[in-house]
Amino acid sequence: MTELPIPGPYVPWVTEIPPRPETGGPLRGVRLAVKDLFDVAGLPTGAGNPTWLATHPPATRDAAAVAVLTGAGAHIVGKTHTGEMAYSLFGTNAHYGAPDNPAAPGHITGGSSNGTAAAVAEGSADLGLGTDTGGSVRIPAGWCGLYGLRPSHSRVSRSGVVPLCGSFDVPGLLTRDLPLLRTATGVLLTGGPDTTPIRGLVAPADLWELAEPAVRQALQPALERLAATLPCDEKPLWGSAPAPDYRFAYAVRTGWEFWQRHGEWVQRHEPVFGPGVGERVRAASGRTHPELIAADREITAVRTAMAQLLDGAVLVIPTAPAPAPARGADTGPLRAPILGLTGISSVVGLPSLSVPGATVGGLPVGLCLVGAPGTDESLLDLAEVLR
Repeated sequence: MTELPIPGPYVPWVTEIPPRPETGGPLRGVRLAVKDLFDVAGLPTGAGNPTWLATHPPATRDAAAVAVLTGAGAHIVGKTHTGEMAYSLFGTNAHYGAPDNPAAPGHITGGSSNGTAAAVAEGSADLGLGTDTGGSVRIPAGWCGLYGLRPSHSRVSRSGVVPLCGSFDVPGLLTRDLPLLRTATGVLLTGGPDTTPIRGLVAPADLWELAEPAVRQALQPALERLAATLPCDEKPLWGSAPAPDYRFAYAVRTGWEFWQRHGEWVQRHEPVFGPGVGERVRAASGRTHPELIAADREITAVRTAMAQLLDGAVLVIPTAPAPAPARGADTGPLRAPILGLTGISSVVGLPSLSVPGATVGGLPVGLCLVGAPGTDESLLDLAEVLR
């Protein structure tokens, strides 16, 4: 396959943002980059695939998350590249290419929210609106040295967003600084927060061992700063019991829901998918009810364990197992350990905040704080310790 030019963060088919009335509010003057999975009134939504772009008319209304943020004063500066159909942990796109990582030139940005992260990291946007299904806000946040919030699944509307897997998808935010993230979170989230006091931290050794030794060593000082404020338990998460296979569960349910939502479109229009994405779409078309039942059994086991673990506690883990890979590097070996770290939040719908944690060889790595549903604000409070 011919190597594509490296694009900037923004999709080229949106050259002008339709004017809209200026509004006051806590985000007045904030420049907003919107992942091209979200509908913006008057603009096409491309979802990272040229056939999708060609077979869907421009949006007639804003996605709910877009409407809320712009209603609070943010103004859209562009729509950003996404991994194809958001079906990529690494932001690969065989049709349009993938933006470079402004915080690590020559390396990938990662996640299907890669264009949004690149826009925020390069400084052309202050606030990024992305989506996170399996880590696509958290991973680029960690690899670009940004703050990235995957909110509690129930606290953000997914209306007007091209879905990958409705059970796991959630709009998320990316910023360069914590105060703006706190303000934007206050605008975007619905429902009252869970105000259960955070009494401790859990940093399970078996999850930390998914990260490379250099990453663990680099993040240790940040963990120690947190542990100076709250007791920290580092015993293995799963102990001697077999761990629920949440990576299998994630793959099965994601594939099942993708095909239920998009299978008819795939069969009608026969879109060309890039490597990796095409394989996952083919696997999705063959998912069975027995597989789904088995997957949901594993998800239930994880939810039960997390409800007990995160009662008054925050899970602290590396955002990703390694720094951002170089462009063109083989990312296959990273997929399983990434989902080992990100998949728990995804299948349970937990809020997760990636905080800039350290560098390894000059490349950013993030620390991720994971709480019980509704504790998004508590995670932001805890992150103040690391500023």
